[in-house]
Amino acid sequence: MMAAQAQVHAYLRWRNANARHPDVLAAQRKERVRIRSEKGIRWSGRPLAVAA
Repeated sequence: MMAAQAQVHAYLRWRNANARHPDVLAAQRKERVRIRSEKGIRWSGRPLAVAA
């Protein structure tokens, strides 16, 4: 258990040290949404034509 906790802490330390700029993260989110809308997929994971 302690080993897993140490690994999580080490990962979080690494992630905080290598944090990306919030604007970059927002741009990536928008891009994923755009791609998803092009495919016509919403939250259920099915294309709209199938779901409708």
